[in-house]
Amino acid sequence: MASLQVDAPTNPLVSALLTDLYQITMAYAHWKNKRHNEPAIFELFFRKCPFGGEFAVFAGLDECIKHIAHFSFSESDIAYLRTSVPALSKCDAEFFVWLAQLDTSEVSVRALPEGTLCYGKLPLIIIEAPLAIGQLLETTLLTLVNYPTLLTTNAARMVRAAQRKQIHDTTLPPQCRKLPVCFEFGLRRAQGPDGGFSASKYALLGGFTGTSNVLAGKLCNVKIAGTHAHAFVQSYSCLEEVAHDTLLYPKVLQYRKQLRYETTNDGELAAFIAYGMAFPESFLCLVDTYDTLQSGLLNFILVALALDDAGYKPVGIRLDSGDLAFLSMECANKFAEFARERPFMNDLDILASNDINEHTLNQLNSKPHAITVYGIGTNLVTCQAQPALGGVYKLVEINKIPRIKFSQDIEKVLIPGRKRALRLWDKNNKPIIDVLLQWEEQEPKVGEKYLCRHPFDSRERVLVSPSRVELLHVPIFDKGRVLVTPQPLMEVSRRVELQLSAAPPEVLRADHPEPYKVFVSSQMYRFLHEMWEENAPITELS
Repeated sequence: MASLQVDAPTNPLVSALLTDLYQITMAYAHWKNKRHNEPAIFELFFRKCPFGGEFAVFAGLDECIKHIAHFSFSESDIAYLRTSVPALSKCDAEFFVWLAQLDTSEVSVRALPEGTLCYGKLPLIIIEAPLAIGQLLETTLLTLVNYPTLLTTNAARMVRAAQRKQIHDTTLPPQCRKLPVCFEFGLRRAQGPDGGFSASKYALLGGFTGTSNVLAGKLCNVKIAGTHAHAFVQSYSCLEEVAHDTLLYPKVLQYRKQLRYETTNDGELAAFIAYGMAFPESFLCLVDTYDTLQSGLLNFILVALALDDAGYKPVGIRLDSGDLAFLSMECANKFAEFARERPFMNDLDILASNDINEHTLNQLNSKPHAITVYGIGTNLVTCQAQPALGGVYKLVEINKIPRIKFSQDIEKVLIPGRKRALRLWDKNNKPIIDVLLQWEEQEPKVGEKYLCRHPFDSRERVLVSPSRVELLHVPIFDKGRVLVTPQPLMEVSRRVELQLSAAPPEVLRADHPEPYKVFVSSQMYRFLHEMWEENAPITELS
């Protein structure tokens, strides 16, 4: 089977040299001791789900595939390591020859499909490789998975929070009954250009509808959106600056007099006329530069009416400060007053921004509001509620001998050996448990009882009669051959949506979620505890 072709990593900084020094010093020590080619198995996983929740969304696999497929040290990389890194100055010259020839022709990878819901202790990626190159891949794979998984999970949680709005009262304005969508607006607050691009990309994977990031729109082929800033409104001071317009200006003045809106801010009204002239088919205005209800909203209505007369359909308004729930309801009620004669007013969007996070969204849902679109930036892209995922990369087997790692923290004890992971589904087509098996053992059968055990707590056991048994990891790379190419972004986003719709509601809920079980088979349980007893030191008392 021929290898599938994949592009190089999106970020040119992603290369073999994007690693921690100790990966290279370990590789040299393995090479020096002639252990560098010993077959090893590594697993990439996290121990605890982020944001106080009980689920995460696996992301970043697309860039991992690209990195593994293109892994190599360049001539300049080798020259730098030989001449400019003091820790490597005494290394044998032959080591650098070996390093220059290193590739992934002996590497095999299994992974969860991108967009899969995942949980603590469940391997996300499994690397089978010669010991040294398996170690050299660690840091880069972690940086390619940790932030994308964290950001995608954050985005998915925010979309779920935004769409928790439950208003069916037909006496309220139609905006109140519309399911909100989320747009990513965080580029300017992200940790550098790569953080900004990655945030835009993985927010979309997590369920956001679009982004303000133009480069992300181009590279990811996704919807981009934006309005204007306060600076645009401030740049106008009087109506004479737009008096040359013949499409909107005369009508706006007519409506202003007719509706007695003559005390609104002239400069703001001029800015809205100018923006309407430029974008009559996508007219959406920021209305809080001076006073939302006494000026911005009324000025928007004046221009919106003139656009409607000219055959255009305005889009809506943006609120960026104040009591967003209250202001959105006041705006929606004002639109409803006009909607009897101007039906387009029922379809206007009310976009809210201003440091929105998951907690804000939940608070807004506790009261009536008419927000139809959220623009979310800082708290999304910086993952302010939890800035790091805590993914780890651990050796679980070498030379076909399982390896274990101990810790005083029981959750950090490693589950050793080559293994398979299965997801067991119930008769309602809901996943109920993930179970880790030794590689050779027989998997559960549909309709037959199967004992699953907590890996460390002997009291926690469950009998499961699965209606479906799903093998979670799929081969993506095999000894130099790419087996799976990265999927289009919106296909993965659809997978995330399907995964979330199938997940148990008690696992997804925002408050006091129920932990999802990642257990082991009885055979794996016995093996784990036998290894534990064989390898753990015994305390002596006297």
